[in-house]
Amino acid sequence: MQTQQPLVDEEALHSFVMKLVGDMSAAVSVATVVLGEKLGLYRAMVGEGPMTASSLARKAGANERMVQEWLNAQAAAGYVSCDAAAGTYELSAEAAMALANEDSPVFLAGGMDVLAAMWRADEQLVEGIRSGNGMGWHEHHPRLFVGTERFFRPGYRSYLTSSWIPALEGVEAKLQSGASVADVGCGLGASTIIMAQAYPNSSFHGYDYHDGSIALARERAREAGISSNVRFERAHAKDYPGGNYDLICYFDCLHDMGDPIGAARHARQALKDDGSVLLVEPMAQDNLADNLNPLGAMFYGASTFLCTPNAMSQGGGPALGAQAGEARLREVFREAGFNRFRRATETPFNLVLEAKP
Repeated sequence: MQTQQPLVDEEALHSFVMKLVGDMSAAVSVATVVLGEKLGLYRAMVGEGPMTASSLARKAGANERMVQEWLNAQAAAGYVSCDAAAGTYELSAEAAMALANEDSPVFLAGGMDVLAAMWRADEQLVEGIRSGNGMGWHEHHPRLFVGTERFFRPGYRSYLTSSWIPALEGVEAKLQSGASVADVGCGLGASTIIMAQAYPNSSFHGYDYHDGSIALARERAREAGISSNVRFERAHAKDYPGGNYDLICYFDCLHDMGDPIGAARHARQALKDDGSVLLVEPMAQDNLADNLNPLGAMFYGASTFLCTPNAMSQGGGPALGAQAGEARLREVFREAGFNRFRRATETPFNLVLEAKP
């Protein structure tokens, strides 16, 4: 018996196809951002006003014909403005903040390497999804690690010591006088180094299970000229040493862990009785329907490629994913033995949570 095919609404079909075309355009535009960032084209345009392809190519040391095509792509995507009659292109001050200024809180160009790394992982991830074994963070291309650092570091620079830590109960005073801090899942150490620079009287210990990240974190600390109050060691979230920390931090990483409850339970044991946990997670609502928006699409997509596969590869607990939400995270810490849990502050992209014994 032949299955009857559903009737197709031609207008709805056209609308859906055009949405896919728009998404394909966005994906291609991301790839052109990677090129522009690596070639220094955005930086070469900052403050220059209208430029021709020839003048930009000359300043950036690139081929004029190739730069012309790149500029046309940027103009079509709306990343630069274009005076077609004059043959000039201009990068606005606002676009420069997102594409050229690494000190800007909204700098996004560096994080495009994360998306490039996701594409590289597709074949291996297919098998990981079929088997349920996932794919470990360490199995990804190295550009993922650098891209992740460059994606998160602007936010840490802008908010960590100016907003997030001051929002915690009594923590900033401890750090100013001298406290012991563990940064669990520290990656390349951006958050650890920022705190160590801001609070020189305190000691900071960055822990990550990935050898390559720890090696780069140590290099970053040397480049920053700090060594007396920061150190980086390879350790898992359930076996790092110590039992006397004033503050334990998880920056955008607890949801990646195979056993987040076990990690929180270990933090409870490693924390002083009057200590605090700083938990920074992607912004998410507790209900799925409230996350069905562009921000949720970005986080769910990244979680499909990175966060959930890593958690599945480690096993031992719930794979939270990048859109766990405050209520589920509160339950994790309640199960781990914490009695107090609250939202300390937030940004459009972050939940900033505090847990205490």
